Amino acid sequence: MRITLPSGTQCEIDKTIKNPTMGLVIAPDIFGLRELYDELVARFAREWNMAVCAVEPFPGRVLGPEIEPRFAAVSTLDDEIHLRDLHEAADALSTPVVGLIGFCMGGMYCFKSARSERFKKIVSFYGMITIPNGWQSATQSEPLKYLQTGNADRVLAIIGGKDHYTPPADVAELKNHGVQTEIYPDAEHGFAHDAARPAHRAEDANHAFALTHSWLAE
Repeated sequence: MRITLPSGTQCEIDKTIKNPTMGLVIAPDIFGLRELYDELVARFAREWNMAVCAVEPFPGRVLGPEIEPRFAAVSTLDDEIHLRDLHEAADALSTPVVGLIGFCMGGMYCFKSARSERFKKIVSFYGMITIPNGWQSATQSEPLKYLQTGNADRVLAIIGGKDHYTPPADVAELKNHGVQTEIYPDAEHGFAHDAARPAHRAEDANHAFALTHSWLAE
């Protein structure tokens, strides 16, 4: 079901599990909340026995389904506001322990969220390790900066070996900062969370989600 956080940001939440093992916040990709995330929230709640909440990354904006206006809007996002929304989503779950996962742009915010003590474990699916051209702004700090000063040891990075957003030099920096990495050599960007994408790799996706569950529950 949809809820509105105190900040006014929309979320999809599932708290139907009576005794959840933990809470899980999801930071979506650049296309934001949609049916895909309704399904993922319900799936993780059911299969992982968790209370789950996915957070809209562009609250209050009507950007449409095309990538161009969304890509252009990323530079206007504010790290502090986004982290506030993720924290409010964690509070909405009402569980003592909360984890965080994110996909693509949301995976980038997972790296940035390592500075927070709110999340016990974090999993970034093919998140941008350095901010892409066109996304830089005064309100967007580099993910590696937050990892350097935060809880990098709590972070698992799921990486596609053929993903141009996560080149080997950047992945090496993740490792240097203490991030656990799992690389799928033949996978491209976005290979796990959306079966409709041409890049989807079912076997790799199943392995990545099993690894994610183990990391969160550890």
